[in-house]
Amino acid sequence: MSSTDFGEVSRPAGENYANPKTCFFHVLFKAAALAFYILSALFVDSFVIIFVVTVLLAALDFWVVKNVSGRILVGLRWWNEINDLGESVWRFECLDQELLARMNKKDTWLFWWTLYLTAVAWIVLGIFSLIRFQADYLLVIAVCLTLSIANIVGFTKCRKDAKKQIQAFASQTIASRFTSTIQSAFSVV
Repeated sequence: MSSTDFGEVSRPAGENYANPKTCFFHVLFKAAALAFYILSALFVDSFVIIFVVTVLLAALDFWVVKNVSGRILVGLRWWNEINDLGESVWRFECLDQELLARMNKKDTWLFWWTLYLTAVAWIVLGIFSLIRFQADYLLVIAVCLTLSIANIVGFTKCRKDAKKQIQAFASQTIASRFTSTIQSAFSVV
């Protein structure tokens, strides 16, 4: 995967975020969905409005994370497709080893922590809805939590696949160098 497929590659870790706009939007829709859901109880009487706006914000967050911030902040990309046999197939892409090593540590940290903390926040809100016997609000939380978990699963699988690719590349490189060293040693003799 070339760097042009993922947009501009981050510089090595420094004092600041390498991609502040991407980081802002990565956090924006998560915070907006959570804040609207929490504050809507104070200002909005319609469950339909709460459901639609909260789920819309969570869907925007899902799209931004999956298609923009995942590529730019951590160099990972995933999608799921159905093959001709009707089976679900996960597809993963990642930057090469050199470009992954240049990813900004703050960007990466923000990406992973907000991804997991958002799901935890939805779980906590779900527990509160259970305690307060608000079954209808559990539907909102279930949709938002499902979107959050889908990104967690996709990017976690993608990261594991990237590590496997890096290990395979390293093994091939070491094996080829070992082979060429042996061949050159015997060709001298």
